[in-house]
Amino acid sequence: MSIGAVPRQVLLFSGHRVDEPGRVAQRLPPSCVDAAAAAIAAALQALDAGPTDLALTQGANGGDLLFAEACLARRVPLQLMLPEPEEAFIAHSVAGAAGSHHWLARYHAVRARLAEPPRVMPADANTQLDPLERCNLWLLAAALAHGVQRLRFVCLWDGALQGDGPGGTAHLVREVMRRTNRITWIDTRVLVAVPRGAP
Repeated sequence: MSIGAVPRQVLLFSGHRVDEPGRVAQRLPPSCVDAAAAAIAAALQALDAGPTDLALTQGANGGDLLFAEACLARRVPLQLMLPEPEEAFIAHSVAGAAGSHHWLARYHAVRARLAEPPRVMPADANTQLDPLERCNLWLLAAALAHGVQRLRFVCLWDGALQGDGPGGTAHLVREVMRRTNRITWIDTRVLVAVPRGAP
């Protein structure tokens, strides 16, 4: 997509991070990462995602990076949008996971292929919103700036209406559903239920 061009569709993504060791209620255990990657790739195929589109996500371990990799594989222009400065984001949202060195390498590989560096959410001292909630709204506003009719929301989500804290996937799902029904939901409960190695 050329500079200044209007994207054919804007692919907004939110998804669970990889489960930390010992998590009781599984959402995205490491054993399901490959299945999640395949499901995201299939979702982009169904949307016919390509070079005239625009993809937006944060870049955390798990769903975000799987989506980013799938977009780059289809030559979809990708913009990472971070809730805090990159060094802090990496420490909090990329490295803090099972197989952290692996996810760090994947983040840097994605970053190296970006046309523009990750954007960092501007500070706002006049808001009471949690920064992660604010980042969700910032991502959504960036997508909607191209017109609600172009928004395609893809989520890797367990369906729980309340997440582990503010600003998670459930929050962005609710905000998107207020504006459009163009949602592709990859249900992580299905991925967790399928035995590893099953077709």
